[in-house]
Amino acid sequence: MNSRSNVPGSEDWNLKNVPEMDEEQFQLWQALLEDRTGMQLTLQRKSFLQTSVCTRMREVGCDSYQQYFLRVQHGPNAKLEWTILVDRLTVQETHFFRHQSSYDLVRDYTVSKVSEQGARSINAWSVGCSTGEEPYSLGMLFDEINALLGLGIYFGITATDLSMPALSKARAGIYSQRKVQGLNARRLNKYFQPLERQRYEVVPSLRDRICFARINVLELSAVPMENLDIIFCQNLLIYFRRWRRRDIVNQLAERLAPGGIMVLGLGEMLDWSHPKLERLPYENTLAFMRQAS
Repeated sequence: MNSRSNVPGSEDWNLKNVPEMDEEQFQLWQALLEDRTGMQLTLQRKSFLQTSVCTRMREVGCDSYQQYFLRVQHGPNAKLEWTILVDRLTVQETHFFRHQSSYDLVRDYTVSKVSEQGARSINAWSVGCSTGEEPYSLGMLFDEINALLGLGIYFGITATDLSMPALSKARAGIYSQRKVQGLNARRLNKYFQPLERQRYEVVPSLRDRICFARINVLELSAVPMENLDIIFCQNLLIYFRRWRRRDIVNQLAERLAPGGIMVLGLGEMLDWSHPKLERLPYENTLAFMRQAS
């Protein structure tokens, strides 16, 4: 039996075309998304919004955009419904060691901090971690540095995201063969164990050293994170208006320890500067270091 056959109104939806979202409705959804998450949905992504909302409307049996809009705001399970919808609207396509140059920078910085400056712990924050590929990549990198230097350095990684479903996937640490195909054989064999159906699970020794938590970047003022050595924030700021990007990055900058670095996505904040930070001249990266006090 089709799992949707018992959903109220599903038989009607199968006979209808996806209804067109008029300008007024689009603006309502735009405003709601930006108000709650800070993410800006441009007119070019209207069809994406329309398809995502319509798919969820069909699943819950809503017949109109307005009906579903009210359900998301005031329904008996409004908070849960909003969480599900935001997960649909958030692009989560990522992979391990995405943008290798940024990880090369983190490696060189960490090796220098440990071997030359005598650091015995490194604390990192993966902001907008999605389904976990980014923080697990950092974890693999740190473990390799530990093995290289043989010093038993403590590496702590906090990974945060707005999407609860994405965080659940990240905590589980289970990935398809397509997701891990970019990893070399050594990393795949050391940090993953094979499962059935061509899936791979992150080994407990790596998974257990990462703390995953839900954080909305619009609420950074309430986040108790400070004195960080590394802040890794890539492919998140593109969803926000320019003024909000600046506000987010300014707040992140204040969480860095003296000498700490913040790594952003290429092209996300080219015109940004901060009195306490200086741009790092590392090829093919966008990164800043907080000046020593």
